[in-house]
Amino acid sequence: MKSREALSKITRGVAKFQAEVYPAQRKLFEALKYRQEPIAMFFTCADSRILPNVLLQTGAGEIFTERTPGNIVPKYSDHVGGVTASVEYAMMVLRVSLIIVCGHTDCGVVKVLAEPEQANGMPALQNWIRHSFGSRERLLREHPEVYGEEKLQFLTEYNVLTQLENLKTHPAVASRLLSGELEIRGWIYDIGDGSVREADPESGRFEMLNGLVK
Repeated sequence: MKSREALSKITRGVAKFQAEVYPAQRKLFEALKYRQEPIAMFFTCADSRILPNVLLQTGAGEIFTERTPGNIVPKYSDHVGGVTASVEYAMMVLRVSLIIVCGHTDCGVVKVLAEPEQANGMPALQNWIRHSFGSRERLLREHPEVYGEEKLQFLTEYNVLTQLENLKTHPAVASRLLSGELEIRGWIYDIGDGSVREADPESGRFEMLNGLVK
């Protein structure tokens, strides 16, 4: 799609929002004018196919979302920047009690982790994926024989698990985990069939999310 066509589509969307969506939810938006009280922080990939509020069926003000390539959360000691600021704000100001790190199928960053040469000529991406080298190391250690789709599936899972561990290095997260005020979960969303698998907190194995709180 050409830039002018893209801009036209987007501006028509804004016009529809202003003419139809906003008036229908005016009270909600007016209530959100000066405050937000999200129920969770949702950490996911920048991939355009991921629509957090559609997947979670949540509305404005309910989810505090952070998006990065490959849903990567750098360790606190490795990268104090925008991601760290979002996590800190969610913990210390918004006081959310739940963080979900959500990976997905067919992730470009996971493909680069599997085949680093795909990032040739993209130094920023090459530097970014180092925050998930632990997932690649675990794959090579535990499943050196796998390839193709199976390799990507394992790497997608290990990437999510690595980011959960990275999250725990953030002081604001660690302190609230210690006090029992916070829970963190790892998900993988299948773009093709809409299913979601969740990592078992004890074993790290991913199982289908059944929609019921355990």
